[in-house]
Amino acid sequence: MSEQPSLTDLIRLAQSGDGVALKSVFESTYDELRRMARNRLRPHERDAILDTTSLVHECFLRFTAAERLAIADRLHFFRYAGHAMRSVIVDLARAALAERRGAGATHQPLSTTIAESAAAGEEEILRIHEALDDLAKFDPRLVQVVEMRYFSGMTEKEVGEALGLTDRTVRRDWEKARLLLAQALSP
Repeated sequence: MSEQPSLTDLIRLAQSGDGVALKSVFESTYDELRRMARNRLRPHERDAILDTTSLVHECFLRFTAAERLAIADRLHFFRYAGHAMRSVIVDLARAALAERRGAGATHQPLSTTIAESAAAGEEEILRIHEALDDLAKFDPRLVQVVEMRYFSGMTEKEVGEALGLTDRTVRRDWEKARLLLAQALSP
């Protein structure tokens, strides 16, 4: 019986254009990607834009569409997965807001506040995305830490290994990023 290749080997094969290897990468990481997506979507279950399965599948589509993706190993794969999940969520939030605002239709003002509360989830996602983009101008590493911790659900140790940092540095970066984001998102 032949040994199954490691995830790192599968990633390398997938990068060289092996479609079967790419499928195997997702099959072997599917449960962990679902856990990541579930952790990311759980706080917003009531007003979720999409479900866990849809987020993982959209992430897979982003991977297949990305050409010349340079992923070295398992940690880099999950780092990119977190970034892809963020991208999917932000794109869907933008589309939902555009659709809710009529997507080019003539606007008729209403005297109800229901539309405001329904759009709050998508607007919050876009505010976080814009705050992360602003933070990236100041310190790109902080954004990487946020993406890996918040969107990928990686531990401080895993983030440290992926970025070549100590756990303590990751913890400080995480706290700094949280404080800067809180300040940027405060009214």
